[in-house]
Amino acid sequence: MSKQSGRGRVAGLPEWDRCAVMGVVNVTPDSFSDGGRWFDTTSAVKHGLALVEEGADLVDVGGESTRPGATRVDEDEELRRVVPVVRGLAAEGVSVSVDTMRASVAEQALAAGAALVNDVSGGLADPAMIPVVADAGAPFVVMHWRGFLQGGNVKGVYADVVAEVTDELHARVEAVLEGGIAPDRVVVDPGLGFSKDGEHDLVLLAHLDRLLGLGHPLLVAASRKRFLGRVLAGPQGAPPPARERDAATAAVSALAAHAGAWAVRVHEVRATADAVRVARAIEEARTAENAPSASSAEGAR
Repeated sequence: MSKQSGRGRVAGLPEWDRCAVMGVVNVTPDSFSDGGRWFDTTSAVKHGLALVEEGADLVDVGGESTRPGATRVDEDEELRRVVPVVRGLAAEGVSVSVDTMRASVAEQALAAGAALVNDVSGGLADPAMIPVVADAGAPFVVMHWRGFLQGGNVKGVYADVVAEVTDELHARVEAVLEGGIAPDRVVVDPGLGFSKDGEHDLVLLAHLDRLLGLGHPLLVAASRKRFLGRVLAGPQGAPPPARERDAATAAVSALAAHAGAWAVRVHEVRATADAVRVARAIEEARTAENAPSASSAEGAR
């Protein structure tokens, strides 16, 4: 499987000739990354439009923090946070993803113009999620998930993290397909930082080819996560704050794009937008270099 064929496309979404960039809009007061900066609807919509100006191809809107130890918000509050922002961005022609584990939020966000459902539980948190997405014919992100992160790093023990994440994702994808979501609308995500420590995350990034072997487009969401902070800190130092991890995030974006990821999900868009375009240009240069020249092709006749 070539990198470009492995990247694939997702039915119901635009097709890009490179790794897509998904910008993040957290409509929450307690995000680990930007803690409440875009909490009201007007600010959130404005921020989403700014991300598009900076090069985002999609904007992922979420109203519930999934950081370790975060308390779940109730359904009405999540709807209040998310749906107006989705509607506002969709009205401006933005391709919107809704980041939710609740079927009701997904359903109303899709009705408001969302084009993609990004469920960090892969449909496990709410049994109604898969039927809702299937009925809507929407694309769906299936993330590797081992449960809510209240109380710390839940079930983060692996004998072989790449094999186990791949196998568990495969099983989840099969369940999603059996639930009626079309194969060409399924995206997989290794769930970096979810029930995984820093070494697990790095090993998964080193073996994205194994995840691409599942046969579905791959979303990589490494932005500002703890493992990057630990890499930057070194063995003795303190990890830098989340917002000081954007250069490291862009490095991961370039590597993921080179490996064949369909999209990367990031908080700071401009550097990653540049990174994936450079990765694509290098890929094109390699393809041109390896293509037979006209004269050699003539001689081979």
